[in-house]
Amino acid sequence: MGRTYVVEEAVGQYLSSVSLQGRASVSGLLIGQPSPQKDYVILAARTPAREEPGEKSPARPAALDGVDEEWVTAHACQVSRMLPGGLLVLGVFLVTAAEAGSELQAALRRLIFAVGRSLDQKRLWHFTDEETAERAVLHICSSTKKISCRTYDIQDPKSSAKPADWKYQSRLSASWLSLECTLDVNLHIPLSAAAASCPLEKNTKNGLARWAKQIENGVYLINGQVKDEDSDLVEGQKKSRGNTPATGPSFDVRVLRQLLLSPDRGSTASVQVCSGAVNLRGAVKCRAYLHGNRPKVKDALQAVKRDILNTLADRCDLLFEELLLNESPEGDPRSPRETHVLPLRVFVPIPGSAVMLCDYKFAEDSAEEIRDHFAEMLDRSFQTEDLEVAEEVSPVCLVTSAANPEASPDSPSVQQPEQPSDTTIVLKIQQNIGVIAALAVAVLAAAVSFHYFSD
Repeated sequence: MGRTYVVEEAVGQYLSSVSLQGRASVSGLLIGQPSPQKDYVILAARTPAREEPGEKSPARPAALDGVDEEWVTAHACQVSRMLPGGLLVLGVFLVTAAEAGSELQAALRRLIFAVGRSLDQKRLWHFTDEETAERAVLHICSSTKKISCRTYDIQDPKSSAKPADWKYQSRLSASWLSLECTLDVNLHIPLSAAAASCPLEKNTKNGLARWAKQIENGVYLINGQVKDEDSDLVEGQKKSRGNTPATGPSFDVRVLRQLLLSPDRGSTASVQVCSGAVNLRGAVKCRAYLHGNRPKVKDALQAVKRDILNTLADRCDLLFEELLLNESPEGDPRSPRETHVLPLRVFVPIPGSAVMLCDYKFAEDSAEEIRDHFAEMLDRSFQTEDLEVAEEVSPVCLVTSAANPEASPDSPSVQQPEQPSDTTIVLKIQQNIGVIAALAVAVLAAAVSFHYFSD
């Protein structure tokens, strides 16, 4: 028996309204939340048309016209940034005028694997062994309205298609649970002298990868309490057989900062010569959503942790893309000090749903530009007044600084490659303090012995 996809009725209406408009096929993404038993699809978004003036697309078989792996993958990466914790790209859909043949199924298989590989490369976290790696490919025949849903295990290159059930349900995401968390970030990333020639973007990502382990090992409070991870998130929850409430309950999640440390941190400490440092400082507003079918505490914590990691990594990626687009240097760690403000997070609700999606806004971006980007990526109409800018008291800043003794007092202390810094001297003294103490004891013992035998 294959997987079951429980789908919002509005998604079915949207898919039936997708028009080929003279093309042989139209592709798009399926968005929702996976679970061990079934997946919940709450949104479908058509891939924007690729317009390249003066260029002609290479000749393709008629049934595969418009299936552009590179373009669909780029769209998936953009949409993935707009998903809060708990939501993922669950698959792809394709609308054609013809029935699904072997050639079309092969194209869909290549497409879902390409999307899966691209999204996996950008994450700071990894799927657990308990999570499924099956992703859906949905084919819709525009002439017969026939729907065919199959899944592939994208972690297995030899995976073959499995049949899946596609079932519609009304108001699926109207009463999902929401979780909110504000995290103060103060991340120091030293840049070793050996990696001085490495781009700042890569150094920053390496630092974020190390920080991700601390986030994973952190201790979290839900509504002020530490809860058993295997317990129900909503105590005394029973399966609802009647009408669902208009909105689901909301939970406040807090992180105990002093416990955001790796258990083996002391055993892996080392001293290295540094050429500079990157500091990320500020506050990030995080959100996550869970379906109301008896979610566990561990599901809630997992969704929040992944949103923390996603939002900071995505903001850094957007900053480096912005610097590259404007042909600005991405930051030289050898310069005395350079500060860049990361973009703010903007939320917008899915029509008819309690779930909100997000985007990112630089200071110079207008509300109309953000609204148009939402509309282009999600193929939905939004109003400017629907936009909700996250209330982050102190926006996150990326500060690069060099190992310069003339740097400002509030600059991070880093080690010069040419000469040892005070930090190195202190560390060496600490390492030799045992030897000094032993010598002192020996001298004192010799003095006492000399005085005793003299008497």
